[in-house]
Amino acid sequence: MSSASKETAQPDATLIENILEQIPTPVMAVNLDMQVIYMNAAGRNFLGRDKGAILGNCCADLFMSEHCRTDECRIRKAIETGESYWARNTVKKDGKPIPIELCAVPLKDETGKVIGGLEYIIDITERVRDEERIREQSQTIRAISTPAIKLWDGMVILPVVGVVDSMRAQQMMDVMLAKIVETAARVIILDIQGVAALDTAVANHLMKISRATHLMGCQCIISGISPAVAQTIVHLGIDMSAIHTNSTLSDALAEAFRIMDVEVVKTDHRERTRP
Repeated sequence: MSSASKETAQPDATLIENILEQIPTPVMAVNLDMQVIYMNAAGRNFLGRDKGAILGNCCADLFMSEHCRTDECRIRKAIETGESYWARNTVKKDGKPIPIELCAVPLKDETGKVIGGLEYIIDITERVRDEERIREQSQTIRAISTPAIKLWDGMVILPVVGVVDSMRAQQMMDVMLAKIVETAARVIILDIQGVAALDTAVANHLMKISRATHLMGCQCIISGISPAVAQTIVHLGIDMSAIHTNSTLSDALAEAFRIMDVEVVKTDHRERTRP
C-alpha cells in the first residue's frame, strides 16, 4: 500500500466524532481538573442537556453518582494511575437512582502523556431488575425446600431434600434457630433421608447445626441415615458420636418423645367408639 493510500485510510477528526456520536451508550471525556471536554449524543440524552450546559462543568455536578468526589471515583483513579477500571455505580436522573456499569480509562495525547480521563457508561436497570427477581426466586425456592414444621408442642421437624451446600446449610441453620425461638422447641428433628449424598463438608455442616441448636437449649436429632450414608460416614472417618442419629423418622420421633418425657399410648379405636 502506498503512503498516499495509508494517509487516505486515516480517519479525520470529523469522522472520529461522528463515530463517537453514534455509539448508543454515554461516552464522556474529562481533563485533569475533571471538567467535561466531550460528551456524545447518548450522554447528552441521558443527562437531558445540550453541549452548552455540559462542557466545562465538573462531571460530578452532572452525574451526582455515589462515587463522585469519593475515593471510589474510577475516572480519577484512571487519571492518577494510568490504568483502566470497571465498576458498578448509581447515578441520579430526574432525581431517581439509575444503576450503571462503567469503564474508565486514562485519556492520553499522541506522546502517551495522560491529559484526562475517558469513561463510557451502560444503563443496567433491566439487568439489576432481572438479578433481583432471580434472588427473590432463589430465596423462595430455598424457603420452600427447607420448611420447618411444628409437629408437637416443643417439637419441630426440618425435612431436607436435595443437595446441601454451604449456602443452604447456613439457611437451614437460620431457619432452625428462628423456629426454635418462635416455638420454644425442646427437640428438633433434621430428617436427611432425601439428601442425595453426604461428604465431609455436609457432615461438618450438620454438626455445626447440632451444636448451634444445643446452644439454644434444644436437642437436635438427625434421622434418615441410610446404609449408604452410614458407610460414607465410616469411610470418611467422621465422628458424629455427639449427635443423636436414627435410621428412620419413626425412631427419631420415639426418641424425641422420650427426651420430652412424653408417653405415647396406643388405644383401641373400638373401645373409644363403643356406646
